[in-house]
Amino acid sequence: MHARVRPSLYQQLEALPDGLVGEILDGQLHAQPRPTGPHAYAASMLGADLAHPFDKGRGGPGGWWIIDEPELHFLLDVEVDVPDIAGWRRERMPHLPEGHRFTVVPDWVCEVLSASTESKGCEIKMRIYARFGVAHAWLVDPRKRTLETYDLVDGAWRESGHYSGRDAVRAIPFDAVSLALDDLWGQ
Repeated sequence: MHARVRPSLYQQLEALPDGLVGEILDGQLHAQPRPTGPHAYAASMLGADLAHPFDKGRGGPGGWWIIDEPELHFLLDVEVDVPDIAGWRRERMPHLPEGHRFTVVPDWVCEVLSASTESKGCEIKMRIYARFGVAHAWLVDPRKRTLETYDLVDGAWRESGHYSGRDAVRAIPFDAVSLALDDLWGQ
């Protein structure tokens, strides 16, 4: 009789049904449904607002890759994270990867929070981002209409800004342009 070989966590992630987003965080497989409308809208609008001045250099300094839902591989297939948006300075990652695996640690990540992802985004993923040296992280909460910004200082997160409602935002690393926070809420 042959022993059954259990699929690796990454094989289990790849086998998830369509409509689920899978991640391997701290050695555990996490799966959640695709984002709600307000969550997806906030991520889409923020990505668009950043892409023109920072990715394309239209009305801003350029020099960045701004990517929606990249599959980050911090430790080969052991730690697999999918932030809502991530950004890399082009001098650190001159070319996009050919496949779907991003192995260069991003310079910035953004997590859009919802009732089902808030604890994972704030507790588990922020700890992982700090461990691997992501320099900046933003947390967007469409329910509360807030943006919190964080900078990594000596391996720990330091809150660098808290914005809400209709604030105009100039936040590191994208402080070269002002972002209208109320554009993210779909109202």
